Amino acid sequence: MKYSSKNNYSYVFYIIKLLYITTACFLLINISGCALKTVTRTKPLDRSEAPPMMLIPPGQYPVFTDDIHFDGLEQSIYKSISYLKRVPPDRKFIFGKDTYNSTHMIKSLEFFSRFIQKKPSKSALKKFVESKYLVYRSTGKDNNSQVLYTGYYEPFLKGSLYKSPLYKYPVYPIPEDRLTIDLSLFSDKFKGEKKIIGRYSGNKTIVPYYNRKEIESGNLLENSAKPIAWVKDRIDLFFLEIQGSGKIYLNNGKLINVHYHASNGHRYRAIGKLLLDEGKILRSEMSMQRIKTYLKNHPDEVRRILNYNPSYIFFKLEEDGPIGCLNVKLTPGRSVATDRRIFPAGALAFIETKKPIVDGDEKIHSWADFGRFVLNQDTGGAITGPGRADIFWGNGEYAEIAAGYMQHTGRLYFLILKPDTKL
Repeated sequence: MKYSSKNNYSYVFYIIKLLYITTACFLLINISGCALKTVTRTKPLDRSEAPPMMLIPPGQYPVFTDDIHFDGLEQSIYKSISYLKRVPPDRKFIFGKDTYNSTHMIKSLEFFSRFIQKKPSKSALKKFVESKYLVYRSTGKDNNSQVLYTGYYEPFLKGSLYKSPLYKYPVYPIPEDRLTIDLSLFSDKFKGEKKIIGRYSGNKTIVPYYNRKEIESGNLLENSAKPIAWVKDRIDLFFLEIQGSGKIYLNNGKLINVHYHASNGHRYRAIGKLLLDEGKILRSEMSMQRIKTYLKNHPDEVRRILNYNPSYIFFKLEEDGPIGCLNVKLTPGRSVATDRRIFPAGALAFIETKKPIVDGDEKIHSWADFGRFVLNQDTGGAITGPGRADIFWGNGEYAEIAAGYMQHTGRLYFLILKPDTKL
């Protein structure tokens, strides 16, 4: 968090002290007609319940194939290894009812990477996995082993470092007046559970941070956040927030990478659901592309529809990108996002689902079954539970199509080297 000279540490501790004195006030649902916005953190699951994935015998293994012949897999494995080398060697990673430390995770990935350099046949791959690796399968949403796969991609936007009639929509960094208060400061029962995102109102109170409508209706951030850039299209900026990262081509010929940094603390609401509920789009037609088309064809409704989602995303610059939650660059077609609470970060996985077959006119001709090795390197607010996974498709036309239309079920497996394997 950045602070101006006015918002120094003394000022912050004053706020915390004030919060401490009035803790009970902040824990109420309504104070003087205004609810204080709280955001629930991802809470650790109760491990006494059924685990979100289970060890399966070789007879239940999928047919291990790789539809893109291991292209990009070594690169993605290296990214996971770079993450694992940054964490303590005894960090625990949970696979169903079993745990492995980061040292073993690294060995597992390195061993697999060396093997795929040979571009093994299907039979050689099958024999290798069965003899050297343990395989765990996600239990799925309703304990049926079915996982809903969706996709995301890296959008390209046109922008400028300066506001103009052509470039008038700001890409904001974290505002200096945005505060994050951890409720565990006041009671151990809130440890790891909740935080408050708000702002100091100036009359000895903390209030919820501005919602999307408030931010976009006035110049409320003019003195607290200098825009990273200004972009051309408001709808494209909204979907940049949904994707979490992207590239902006500046009118000076330069290219910048922007990445999710924080939110305004308001809960995300899907505008697709609004359009479904209002009968604007049929469920059978629903896709990111269909939503964009509706908005572009109904400019008088854009403000109302976008403001249905009160959540607002603040960005930061990155030298490269896109960057996942493990702070490593994502690999197109190889990086997936899952629920961080239940699936091991950086782990090798295998997915079975469907991918779009696109014709020369960039239209989906059909959907084909495929299997592929991936790395668990990202997460997302809508990706919760053992029945959800999100595939990063990269950038370009195909990536946008796959990300926009993909909503197919499949299975998700995780692989780990057998502890007694001799390297």
